[in-house]
Amino acid sequence: MFRSLVRLQSRFGNALSLCKECPTSPFSLKYSTATSERRKFYQDVSISQGEGGLYEINLDQRKLKTPGGKLFTVPNEALAIAVATEWDAQRDTLKFYTMHLSTLCNTALDNPTQRNKDQMINAALKYLETDTVCYRVDDPYGLVELQKNEWDPVLHWIENRYNVTIGSSSNILGPEIPEATKDTFRQHLKSYNFWSMTGLEYVITQLKSVVLSFGMIDKHLSVEQAVLLSRLEEEYQIQSWGNVEWAHDYDMYELRARTAAGALFIQLSSESSTVKRKLLQD
Repeated sequence: MFRSLVRLQSRFGNALSLCKECPTSPFSLKYSTATSERRKFYQDVSISQGEGGLYEINLDQRKLKTPGGKLFTVPNEALAIAVATEWDAQRDTLKFYTMHLSTLCNTALDNPTQRNKDQMINAALKYLETDTVCYRVDDPYGLVELQKNEWDPVLHWIENRYNVTIGSSSNILGPEIPEATKDTFRQHLKSYNFWSMTGLEYVITQLKSVVLSFGMIDKHLSVEQAVLLSRLEEEYQIQSWGNVEWAHDYDMYELRARTAAGALFIQLSSESSTVKRKLLQD
């Protein structure tokens, strides 16, 4: 029954369009509250390459700045084009809460929590102890079977992929994660640059799962699959008892938009190749 829901084919190809659909982000800064809007004050959006090869966003003749007052710069042209597209897509009113990529860039630039990459890695790994996929229920039987059928394959995949042991538990404290597993993941996360780690931590907080986040970033799961699997219990309850349709759909698309934006941000912040500026015009 649920298996058919998670067999969706779309992966990162539609992530940019998704990230423009729905609001809010817990990583948001002071301008990105759920109701934050502002009248549009520019006509043209462009990108330019500045000092050190970094790319800047120009709103008419003004250089974009972060909420903290820093010059808004991104490490490559691909990410600059994606951010410029968000600003160009705004109409009469700027809906900052829909601009997830811009918000993630601001987070990486301003670093409001003043953490280094090792601290971010430690925070991300804490989610292993309460990972959505690892915590199981004892009843009802239908949900027990659903968790086993849908989550176990992903859990087995990541254990084989990284040669680790994670396991699952119905104990309220969750499974006891071996230190060797944490060390393996820690070494893997150190391969991410600061920007990519910002995006990955964001995705993990959305899905409340290291397992599902890794599955999506490694393209074992699509964005839609990862989101549906993170909401497995809620989907089960909805199928059993029904739902307020608009509220369910809103929550689903909102989470999908944030997760897709995070996945795209990780991909683009790791991008080293140059993307032709013609893409912005298209």
